[in-house]
Amino acid sequence: SGRRFRGVDKRQYAFFVVTHGRQTAASRPDLFKCGHGQLGQTAELALEEKCILVNERDQYVGSASKRDCHRVDPEGNIRLHRAFSVFLFNSAGDMLLQRRSVHKITFPDCYTNACCSHPLYDIDGEREELNAVGIRRAAQRRLNYELGIPMAQARPENFHYITRIHYADRGDGTWGEHEIDYILFLQKDVNLKPNDSEVSEVRYIPRNGLDATIANLGAPLTPWFRLILQHRLPLWWDNLHQLKSYENHKQIERF
Repeated sequence: SGRRFRGVDKRQYAFFVVTHGRQTAASRPDLFKCGHGQLGQTAELALEEKCILVNERDQYVGSASKRDCHRVDPEGNIRLHRAFSVFLFNSAGDMLLQRRSVHKITFPDCYTNACCSHPLYDIDGEREELNAVGIRRAAQRRLNYELGIPMAQARPENFHYITRIHYADRGDGTWGEHEIDYILFLQKDVNLKPNDSEVSEVRYIPRNGLDATIANLGAPLTPWFRLILQHRLPLWWDNLHQLKSYENHKQIERF
């Protein structure tokens, strides 16, 4: 089983990598292996979970499996569905960056923000729209599943809902994304125990190291993270103490 880490001490816990049981740099005190995740059947079952289909105004229009929501049809279309992206910061203001597992169907082995997933139609509480509470509940669930963050450390009321972004990317031409993406910020010191079926690497990066880190990553960025990084992230990050001033809950942003 994996070990539990607290993302507080940058010197010791700022960087660790999942290597499917192999520790790549045992001589480094800041590099750790994480526990094994289940692949195969679990991933297959996850593709049958139902996402929430919406129109371009983010109004509910139905549901469809994750498989059907991410498959690119012969005309290059992808069904529009509701999603969220969590940006996680520790008390020092450093941001958590993750590298997606090579086993992910969409954008495997890409760097991205802390957690990117979907509220599920199958879960009643995640369909609730008022104050994005369904999205917040889904974010709590997925942070626990992907990063092992205890549910009590990421409660729905802890997330700061900033805005929604509409984007699409055809990915590899077979699997892609087309989402109304709710942007959630969470600033909290949390325990981490990454699930290696979802995440292959996690690191905290400081604001003043953002550009250098991105420039030297050994893999591409996910399309949603790239868009947010280009258009909004530096501004939001510089204003963690006054995010309410940057809320936009009325318009859906498109870049």
